[in-house]
Amino acid sequence: MQQGDQELLCRARAGEESAIAALIARMMPAIRKGAACAVAPGLDFEDAVQEGLIGLFNAMRSYDAGKKTPFSAYAAACITHAQQDARRRATRKKHAPLNDSVPLPEDSAAPGPEELAIASERYADVLERIDTRLSPFERSALLASLEGQSAAQTARRLGCTPKAVENALARARKKLRSGG
Repeated sequence: MQQGDQELLCRARAGEESAIAALIARMMPAIRKGAACAVAPGLDFEDAVQEGLIGLFNAMRSYDAGKKTPFSAYAAACITHAQQDARRRATRKKHAPLNDSVPLPEDSAAPGPEELAIASERYADVLERIDTRLSPFERSALLASLEGQSAAQTARRLGCTPKAVENALARARKKLRSGG
């Protein structure tokens, strides 16, 4: 390692931002070249660049000048290994569902405050109609149906025939749809 490189590395290890920036600028061509080779499903170019930067920071922290390997060679190896490890992690079979999935369209985003307010009003309106327009028997049959119970299960619980439950459900749906 040249004397200037050694001083730059010491300043970078001490946290001097200008020295860190200088080392990043010096190694960026290697980082970008490695990132281009590491791109895979689940690992895009920018993520691979970030992995390379992590490799560079690890190299700055762990470099031992006593081993007589130039820092630039050591850093390049750390960068390459970090990017290859990221590529291996991204292409594991356990990530296949994520890598092969289709992104949701933008219009399927979470509802905004207006949509939530409208939905809340509709929900409150439906609950009010259930309470005011349905008979107790129709309400019990509807709630049991919404809980996933069959007409036969509801009939056993309410002590009537399944046909009576089906008729009550039909009446309840008609009343809730028509508003009367």
